[in-house]
Amino acid sequence: MLTILPPIAYGLAVLFVGWVVTAKPPLRLSWLVPVVLGAAFLAVSLQVVLTEGVMQFWVNHVANLAGNQVWFDLLLAVCIAFFLIAPRARAAGMNLPVWGLAVITTASVALLPMLARLLWLERRS
Repeated sequence: MLTILPPIAYGLAVLFVGWVVTAKPPLRLSWLVPVVLGAAFLAVSLQVVLTEGVMQFWVNHVANLAGNQVWFDLLLAVCIAFFLIAPRARAAGMNLPVWGLAVITTASVALLPMLARLLWLERRS
């Protein structure tokens, strides 16, 4: 399972990026997509915490230079995503300090629900 899931996830990411590159604007993403992804990612994350402990995340990122690189990549990706989402979230009336704290402490575990909430609010108005 540990060797099969990463290439599957990478393949899905390639398909998503391909969709974004080839789709005609404006791109419409249902709020349900980040809800489903967020729920699945939360379940996997909770399983990791329950079986390996919360400190294992840190151990993986400080074990070697590759772990450091993954940590820096995660931080950059989360900051870029938050930066791009924040103006729309603010305009939709979302509480950015609360979402920012959630995102900086849990990364995609909070970023996916934040995106889902934003898309839901934008569709509702």
